[in-house]
Amino acid sequence: MTVELAKEISAEVLKTILLASGPILLISLLVGLVISILQAVTQIQEFTLTFVPKIIAVFIFLFIFFPWISTTLINFTVNIIQKIPIYIR
Repeated sequence: MTVELAKEISAEVLKTILLASGPILLISLLVGLVISILQAVTQIQEFTLTFVPKIIAVFIFLFIFFPWISTTLINFTVNIIQKIPIYIR
């Protein structure tokens, strides 16, 4: 395995990780931001108020995005497995 091949695999891994986790992390960030703004405006400092809506939003969006995430991960895995003869050379 060459350095260029290792760089290519690493880049593909990072791209796949960002594609698979990006939507869920973005939703969690947005819900947390909205809840934080609400807490600042109303001066309610309840710790569970930030966690429960984020958990609910993450589960809802995981349910929505799961087919796309699984397709992305399956395509990555198939691509890596198909390139095994190239890696062995």
